[in-house]
Amino acid sequence: MSRLADALDRIRFAREYSSWLVDSIPHSEWFRSPDEVVTHLAWQVGHMAIAQYRLCLVQLRGPKPEDDAFFPPKFLDAFKRDSVPVSDPASYPSPSDIRTVYDAVHTHLLEELAGYPDADLDSPVRTPHRLCKTKIDSVRWCSAHELVHAGQVGLLRRLFGEKPLW
Repeated sequence: MSRLADALDRIRFAREYSSWLVDSIPHSEWFRSPDEVVTHLAWQVGHMAIAQYRLCLVQLRGPKPEDDAFFPPKFLDAFKRDSVPVSDPASYPSPSDIRTVYDAVHTHLLEELAGYPDADLDSPVRTPHRLCKTKIDSVRWCSAHELVHAGQVGLLRRLFGEKPLW
């Protein structure tokens, strides 16, 4: 198996796991921030979407004007790393719209990267990143990053009083 195929398998696995957790929380809870945490599900899902977009598509091939069709530019400000989640649903797209982007970015990256040239994977990332020096580093980090946020989604579930899923 190629390095890229392995990294994409890890991204698929992480997305299946995070989606399983996300799907277990009703839309009515997406903007709820328990007192113990500084986030909510809407921010987590939106952030996972922009992370996949930036770590995989932007770092490897750069942004394209046609990306706006599946990745609205307003997502960057709302869900970037340094943004502060607020509990006001009016500050964000709807849960359905966030989920649509989350799914669309994932679909696009799997389609586009399937044919990405292996020879380019050791090239430097397009935008400096603390953890990722090469393009393959960025694709590999994408799955680990998503699992970090899946853990936060799981914690939110438990703070909402939900039972473990297994």
